[in-house]
Amino acid sequence: MDTLWTPWRYAYITAGDKTGRAGVPAALAAWPGDTGCVFCNLIAATDYAIEQGMPRDEAEAAGGLIYRGRDCFLCLNAFPYTSGHVMVMPYAHRDRLAQLDTETAHELMDLAQRTERVLERAYRPHGLNFGLNLGEAAGAGVAGHLHLHAMPRWTGDTNFMTTVGETRVIPEDLATTWKRLRAAFMGDKG
Repeated sequence: MDTLWTPWRYAYITAGDKTGRAGVPAALAAWPGDTGCVFCNLIAATDYAIEQGMPRDEAEAAGGLIYRGRDCFLCLNAFPYTSGHVMVMPYAHRDRLAQLDTETAHELMDLAQRTERVLERAYRPHGLNFGLNLGEAAGAGVAGHLHLHAMPRWTGDTNFMTTVGETRVIPEDLATTWKRLRAAFMGDKG
C-alpha cells in the first residue's frame, strides 16, 4: 500500500470550528458575533480584526480574502478541489443571481473576468472551471450566500487518487495560494 504523506493537512482538517461560528478562522476568533453565514462571518471577523489593530494584509490572509471590491469580494475556497480554487461573491447575503442589483451583478462578472486572467497568469492551467450552484439541490455547500467558484484545471488532473481513492491531492498549501493570488491581483489592472 502506498502512503500519501501530507502532514500540513492534519492541523487543517482537525482544527474544526473551535469558535462555533462557521467561517471564522482561529486567527480571527476574537470577533464576538455570528451572522449565521460562513461568508458573512468571514467578512465581519476580518473587518473586526482590522478595526482592533491587526494589519490589513495579516487579517485578510487569515481570512483567505484575496481582493475586495465595492460590492463583491474574492476569497480562497477553504476546501479546494485544485490549487488556486477561489470564490467570487457579493457582500450582500443573497442566494440567487436575480436578487442582485445591476451594479453588484456587473461587478461579480467583472471580478470573474479578472479572476480568469489572474488564474491563467499565476497557474498556467490548460482550462478553467467557473460555476454557480444555486440551492442545496444544485450542490451548493453554502446555499444561502451566492458564490461563483473559479478553479484552474490541467489535462490529467483527474487521476486514480480522485477516481479510485476518493482523495484529492492539492500540491500547494492555502497560505502559498493566498500569497500567489494576492500578488497577482494587486498586479492586475483589469
